[in-house]
Formats: sequence, C-alpha cells, structure tokens
Amino acid sequence: MKSLKKHLSFLTILLLVFCASKFTFAQKPPNIILIITDDQGYGDFGFTGNKHVSTPTIDQLAENSFEFTNFYVSPVCAPTRASLMTGRYSLRTGIRDTYNGGAMMSPDEITIAELLQKSDYTSGIFGKWHLGDNYPMRPSDQGFDESLIHLSGGMGQVGDFTTYFQKDRSYFDPVLWHNNRQESYQGYCSDIFASAAIEFIEKNKDQPFFTYLSFNAPHTPLQVPEEYYQKYKNIDTSTGYESDERPFYPMSDSQKEEARKVYAMVENIDDNLKNLFAKLKELEIEDETIIIFLTDNGPQQQRYLAGLRGLKGNVYQGGIRTPLLIHIPEKLSENRKINTLSAHIDILPTIADLVGIQLPLDRKIDGKSLLPLLIGEVDSFENRSLFSYWNRKFPEKYSNISIQNSEWKLVGKTDYDASIEDFQLYNLKEDPYEQSNLITSKISKGLELKNELDQLYLELISEENLINPPKIHVGNEAENPIFLNRNDASGQRGIWAQEEVYGFWDVKLEPGTYDFKFKFIKPVPSNGKMFLETGAIVNQLQLKSEQDLDIIEMRGVELPKMETELIPFYQVNGKQIFPFWVEILKK
Repeated sequence: MKSLKKHLSFLTILLLVFCASKFTFAQKPPNIILIITDDQGYGDFGFTGNKHVSTPTIDQLAENSFEFTNFYVSPVCAPTRASLMTGRYSLRTGIRDTYNGGAMMSPDEITIAELLQKSDYTSGIFGKWHLGDNYPMRPSDQGFDESLIHLSGGMGQVGDFTTYFQKDRSYFDPVLWHNNRQESYQGYCSDIFASAAIEFIEKNKDQPFFTYLSFNAPHTPLQVPEEYYQKYKNIDTSTGYESDERPFYPMSDSQKEEARKVYAMVENIDDNLKNLFAKLKELEIEDETIIIFLTDNGPQQQRYLAGLRGLKGNVYQGGIRTPLLIHIPEKLSENRKINTLSAHIDILPTIADLVGIQLPLDRKIDGKSLLPLLIGEVDSFENRSLFSYWNRKFPEKYSNISIQNSEWKLVGKTDYDASIEDFQLYNLKEDPYEQSNLITSKISKGLELKNELDQLYLELISEENLINPPKIHVGNEAENPIFLNRNDASGQRGIWAQEEVYGFWDVKLEPGTYDFKFKFIKPVPSNGKMFLETGAIVNQLQLKSEQDLDIIEMRGVELPKMETELIPFYQVNGKQIFPFWVEILKK
C-alpha cells in the first residue's frame, strides 16, 4: 500500500506539471542521471557557438532538452558541488575553499543521494566528489551506495596522492577509490568513470537509480588520449569568429595549445556520453530516465567564451554562467529555452519535486524547484537574487563578490571599506558582456543591491558549519586505516606541495593505540626528529637511520579521546618539513 501511494503521488505530480504534453513515465519513479564536467566553460560546446570543438551528443541533448540560458554556478568547483548536492549556498555547508582544509562538507548536510534514499533509489557516483575524502564526509557517508572516485580537487593534484606521482600520466591507468578502497584501473580516466556509470546503470536498470557522473575533465592537467589530440593539433583555436561582434579576448600561443587539449578532452566526454545514452536505449529505459547536464564553473584558460567576461574563479559572467540542460523524455520536437535566473542551488529542489519528496524542514534551502518554469510559471522567480563570491580560505568583504537580481548585477572588486562608487553595476539584459559600468548613473539601484549583499554576506559568514568546520574522524571503525592528504590540511595559506610549510589536520580522535606512517614528497635527511603534536600531547622520535627516508613510522602511540589539531613535522638542520600524507592505523 505504501508503494502504491508513493507511485500515485508521483504520477499526480507528473499529471499536474505535464498534463498539457501528455507526459508519462512507466509505473515507477524516473531514473535520474546528473552529469557535471570540470572547468568546461560556457563556450566549450557547439550549441553555444564554438566553431572548433566537436560535441554532437551534447548538442543533440540540448536540442531535446529544456535549456536554461541564464543559469549560474559558483566560480570554483567545491562550492558548486556543495550547492549542487544540498540546494544551499556552499558557506552554509562548511565549504569555503577548494583546498586549505576548506573543501570538507559537514556530514550533517542532506544530499540529493540521501533524499532519494527515501524513495528507494540506488545511488552511484563516478568521478569527482571534492567534498571531503575521509569519514564521515565521503560519498558513502552521504547517501551513495556505490562510489568510484579520485580524491581531492583533481587527479594529479597533491590531495590525490595515488595519481600525483604519475605526473604526465596521472589521467591514465590510475589508482582510484572504489567503495573507499584503492583499486588499479586501466585506461583513460573519463572512459573509466563513464564505463563504471554504464555498468552501474545496467546493474540497476529494474529499479529507480540516481547516477552522478562527475567528470574531472577538462580540468588540468590537460592530458588526453593521443587519438583525440590529433584531431585538434593543427587548429588555430582563436580564429573563425570574425563575424561575431561579441568580445573575444586575445589568446597567447600557450593558451591556443591549451584550448586544443581542452577541446580534445571535451570531445572524449561527448563520445562517452554517446555510449551512455546508447546504453539507455539498448536497455529500453530511455523513456524512464531524466538527464541533467551542467558544468561546475568557467574555463581556467582563456579561449572562446561566447563573449562572456572573466574566467574560473571570477564572479564576472565568464566565471559563473554555464549551460543547464534538463532532458525529460517527452520527445520534444524543438529546443525549449528558459531565460529565467536559475542556479546550482535549484537542482536538489528540482529533483525532489520530480520524485515527490519533501525538502528538509530543519534548514534553509536557498534553491527553488525549476519545474514551474517548464510550464511557463515564472511568478515565484520574479525579484529573485543570487549571491556569488570567491576568495581563498574565507570570503573577503567586497572582494570578488557579487549579487544579481533580475537583469541587475552588482560586483565588488574593491576594499572592505569601499563606498558605493567603488562598485560596478551592470544591466545584463542590455549589457550581457559586462562592458559598461552604470554605478555612477544608477546609485540608488547600486545601494539597493549593496544593502541586500551586506545582509546575505553577514548571514552566511555566521553559519555554524563555517564557524565550527567539520572534523576528520580518526580511529573510527568506518575508516581504519585512514589517510590524511594535503588537500584537507589547514594551517599556512596555500598549502600545496611545499616541504617547509606549517600545516595540520582538524581531527576527532577516538581513544586508543595508533601506528602512524608519514610520507614525504622526497626523502628527508637522517639524524632529525619526527614530532607529532595532538593538543597538549607531544610525541617525538629520533630518526637513527643511516640513509635518507621518504617514509617515517611512529608505532604504538597512545592517544586519548579528543578534538584537536593533528600537527606532524620532521625537524632537521633547522628545517621543519611537513608530510605529504599521513596514514593512521588504530590497533
């Protein structure tokens, strides 16, 4: 009876929303495939006007989808992914950076996968997570039944230590994390993630599934199979737009070469999506499957951007505007474009609305369901505002920050004590490329938006998850041993691959006896001392080896229950060297 009521409720929603188009599903909730790419800008598609890149599969998806042409994400990846998963501004979730210990989402957040568990969905993630690599913040801790991911912000980056040392081969034959265990794979990363997603779909075709296919391409390092690169190696990626009156920013020779590699990576993604969509057809579930496609921010490198200003990390349009495609198997005869202001925070409410799940009532959901827009109801979206920012570590007042309401957008690129005349104001309806600053002639509009910006900024920086960020649990049976990586290390700003840098991990320790293994980027000199500081407890070990070592072990360390900063460093010849990663085993 409960199952029957759930299905009737779902069908009622569908009838209310899509009765005019006679839209129906089979007698079960729809499958949902959420696809996101990494650093693929608004201009990196054929359907957005790029004359060089080949994206026939995604172009066709756009032709058969609702295309949101005024859709926004965060300027960088981890904040976008937090908002996508929760329907909330990222600062509410504890996400404040892409590394520096700021890319760990509070385990108290409710993700799309956790919501869908209420309707008996099976969920899988394939690719990039970037919201915490340790318990209790991993995909498996946040509603996903299956996970195949790399660590941190990207393969080949310091946090993803299983691929970092592969350097220019980090995207090939990688060691990945399958259901929290290291496994070796053969092939190119995008092919691996897409193939695993297809296998997951095949395995779960007879029940509702949620597939989160989160490509790490075309993020740097720009590595791509040679067969794809060969298609672009002789193309001048800056030509072919002479008749286009939109701004086109100059490209250096190195940027042109980067664009060639990006376009090759994008075409590979397109081919993988062709395989995925073909599998849906083969399994005869394409009419039971909703497909959502977006990208996580603007491009990192200068290239064709459909005239938009700014790149990744910037609150100008080029950094935050991306395509959003929502394909509902309705056999659309033509593209349906929706120009209403929408954003990443809307994806969770939209999916919940599609499936008939109530949103969490114990927290603020910033997003809105996009379903009303599909039938032309825009009243609830009028006078809507969207906040954006990006700075390392924490938001900086009036620095790279913006608020948009309808066609008006206020941009702060100034100091904390700036007057309104120091801001930039754009009318995006008349000036979508942000070329004409109207602040001096529209002071009252600027002040109105600044007041709203100030209120929301103060609200967000006061969030509990930002003030008391999540901690990595050490000694918990859910993850033993545990690896602490550089991406999640706090301390000195900009911790990356440096040797002499101050760093630590925020942890919650269970009482017990531990073995520690400290890995260094390169062998450290002998005759030094290894220190481990945990609150007031300091353990030190003299290194007596006659040779330099890249791994130092401290065994049998007794520690009580505590929440603390775990600070390891090796002291030698007047230097203090921070480990690259730490393995901790509770005995």
